[in-house]
Amino acid sequence: MTINLNHSYASGDVSDIINKKIDQALTKKNRETAPREYLGASILGNPCSRQIQWNYEQVEKDEGKGFSGQTLRIFEAGHSFEDMAIGWIREAGIDLKTEKEDGSQFGFSVAQGKIAGHIDGVILDGPSEWQYPMLWECKSANQKKFNEFRNNGLESTNQTYAAQVAIYQAYMNLENPALFTVVNKNTCELYHEVIPFNNELAQRISDKAANILSAVQSSTLMPRVANNSDYYFCRWCDFYERCWNEEG
Repeated sequence: MTINLNHSYASGDVSDIINKKIDQALTKKNRETAPREYLGASILGNPCSRQIQWNYEQVEKDEGKGFSGQTLRIFEAGHSFEDMAIGWIREAGIDLKTEKEDGSQFGFSVAQGKIAGHIDGVILDGPSEWQYPMLWECKSANQKKFNEFRNNGLESTNQTYAAQVAIYQAYMNLENPALFTVVNKNTCELYHEVIPFNNELAQRISDKAANILSAVQSSTLMPRVANNSDYYFCRWCDFYERCWNEEG
């Protein structure tokens, strides 16, 4: 990239030039990243089994769909907030482990590697009223969503995250209550919630994963999440056109 330093650029022009280059680089890197070849625990709580199936099968997304450069930047910012939260929690004297001795992530793999996941961490020691070891999961959120977590709790605010916690607790044999942390991206406020193990939810999500794998094996299509294409979840789906206009 070449920018003429002798030219007078409007601030908007400079932003457009640099941001375009950044987004092009990020989307190129994302395209070149090998796709997951397993059902990730982080998406199994997604309400639409058909969308999960198509992502697993690596079905081509609608034209113009997929992660934009801005979305990829948001993802990277989320990792940075998680790293900060790890440091803050450790400073508080809580023994939080985020990787094994060999530097690899904690995680699980079942069903011949077709269902897998990687957790944010495990807490081994801390406040005396907690039970150890305990799963630790961290998310970052804008002000509006942070307030929802703080006012309503995990299960009422985000079912996908709740399912993720439950399936991790089940498959990692971490059935003690988990610690769920949310970092406010606007203010760096922190919300923490102790999440009891929800065995019923974990079983339901595990059965859902098995049904999706069975559908893939038999070349059948899982049902849509809704009967109406105007349903909010459908309108934002990367497979909207394929699902409603091509599959019928």
